[in-house]
Amino acid sequence: MTGPLKNARHERFAQELAKGLPASKAYVAAGYRPSEPNSSRLTRNEQVSARVAELKGMAADKVVVTVAGLTERLLKIAAAGDGKTEAPLLSVSRAALMDVAKLNGLIVDRSRIGFDFSNCTDDELETLERILARTPQPR
Repeated sequence: MTGPLKNARHERFAQELAKGLPASKAYVAAGYRPSEPNSSRLTRNEQVSARVAELKGMAADKVVVTVAGLTERLLKIAAAGDGKTEAPLLSVSRAALMDVAKLNGLIVDRSRIGFDFSNCTDDELETLERILARTPQPR
């Protein structure tokens, strides 16, 4: 691990790049005057690029640990209610298992799914309209 860069502006620039800011904006955020060529040059600096890679790696490690840690904790909660017959414990156990499934991408909320009908034929669209006409609408 190389740690923070000695030049404070370079360090700030690397941090902003690691956050996903474009080089020109990261350059200004680091305290420099706007300059596309200079921001591009600093991006190619070996120490800066190594620091950006290090920061991105640290962020990725935190995300993985967080997902794994949450999954482990939720599974412990679910296990605590396993075999119990009291309704509140069953509810907590079920909710914990559902949270694990959502966290790990096994369940997708329908509200987040989009549909692209641009490639449908007229017959397919008419069929869909007939199906929707028979489906009770939410109140």
